[in-house]
Amino acid sequence: MEKLTNKEEEIMHIIWTLEKAFVKDVLAEIKDDKPHYNTLSTIIRNLEDKGYVAHQAFGKTHQYYPIVSKEDYKKRFMKTAIHNYFNNSYKNVVSFFAEEENISVDELKEIINLIEKNNK
Repeated sequence: MEKLTNKEEEIMHIIWTLEKAFVKDVLAEIKDDKPHYNTLSTIIRNLEDKGYVAHQAFGKTHQYYPIVSKEDYKKRFMKTAIHNYFNNSYKNVVSFFAEEENISVDELKEIINLIEKNNK
């Protein structure tokens, strides 16, 4: 699975949400910094070249749909981030969020409960 640029990832989130979309449909969903139609079309074709989307042709227009699920991408993204930034340590990930005060004691207790439940 080839790494996506930030813009490609933004477009993939839209395609995952829409499930099937023409370029004009994706363009309508972009809130800020709308690219030109042709630029967006090129980005989507790049996503197809990278193996993230495929298309069904309707005359000269193409309807795109994801062939990599959001769940599969999320797993790969998280594994890469944990490897690159946290030394392959889930403890380091949780510690990071605890130190940044992005996770509460109650959330940590929920995580512990999930771990204990899955290890039974």
